[in-house]
Amino acid sequence: MLRYAAPALLALAVITPAMASEEEVYANIEAIHGDAEGFFEVFSGVQDATMFNPTDITGYAFYPLTINANGETYDILEEQDFIDNFDSLILPETLEAIGSQDVDDLIVTSEGVGLANGAMWITNICLDDGCSETKWGILSINN
Repeated sequence: MLRYAAPALLALAVITPAMASEEEVYANIEAIHGDAEGFFEVFSGVQDATMFNPTDITGYAFYPLTINANGETYDILEEQDFIDNFDSLILPETLEAIGSQDVDDLIVTSEGVGLANGAMWITNICLDDGCSETKWGILSINN
C-alpha cells in the first residue's frame, strides 16, 4: 500500500502550489514591481469598494481599461463609461471573489498582481521616463 501512496503524494506535492505568507507576497510585490505599500493601498480600496460602493472601483482603473464580460471584450475609454455600464460589466460573483481575496492567495507576476484567480489584474506603471514615479491601478478585469 505504501508503495502506491508515496508516488501519489509526491505528485500531489508537485502540482499543489506552496501557500505564501502575507510577508512573502509583500516581498514578491516589492521585488518585482516596487512600492508594495502602494499596491496594498489600492487593494484595500478595491476591497472596500466591493463591500460599500462597488462603482468606486472605477476610480482605481487605468483607462482605456480592458474588460472581458458576457463573452465579449470591451475597451472602456473613460471612467464615466465604466460607471454607466458597471452592472453589465462586473458580475456579482466577480465582486464577491475580489472582496474576499486573501493576501496570501494573490497571484504575483511580472505583469502585475492578480486577484480572484485572475479576475482582476492590478499593476504598477511608470509615470516618467526614469520610472522614479509610479502608480498602481487596475489594468484589466476578466469575468
